[in-house]
Amino acid sequence: MEERIILGIDPGTTFTGYGVLEARDNHLQVLSIGVIDLRKESTHFLKLKRIFDRSLSLIESYHPDELAIEAPFYGKNVQSMLKLGRAQGAAIAAALHRDIPIFEYAPRKIKLAITGKGNASKEQVAAMLMSLLNIREMPPQLDASDALAAALCHYYQNQNLNIPSSFKSWKDFIQKNKGRVSE
Repeated sequence: MEERIILGIDPGTTFTGYGVLEARDNHLQVLSIGVIDLRKESTHFLKLKRIFDRSLSLIESYHPDELAIEAPFYGKNVQSMLKLGRAQGAAIAAALHRDIPIFEYAPRKIKLAITGKGNASKEQVAAMLMSLLNIREMPPQLDASDALAAALCHYYQNQNLNIPSSFKSWKDFIQKNKGRVSE
């Protein structure tokens, strides 16, 4: 029985989203989903401390095998990019503190993995996650669903697909599997 627990993080300076996904024999289960609310912190440095502390708490509670984190997107505001990068760094530092492997995914790649469209809206991502993972209700902050999407994207990227490597092309596959292909 193969089991993996993936912690997904969507770093932010108002809300940092998190989602914990358990993969057991190709069955997926959401263990936790939510946000770290940073609105009450008085300085950016206290926000970073809160992200680090809460990320470490999630790691100690769920013992994830891997961290999937959303990369900061490139925007025009350099100050915002710097703050997002620091928020990401605080979560990464917590994972490094516990020797957890870290995998970073661009927002576009995550959206593509979940919805099939790299320019999907956050609402479309949340709706698709609800469908794929049989979630009845999502937290209102879309940072939570974005974090869960990062975890699911990582699962898809590293899933054992058991695809035979003996096929050289589609034509070769069809030749060897005539009973499985209809015209």
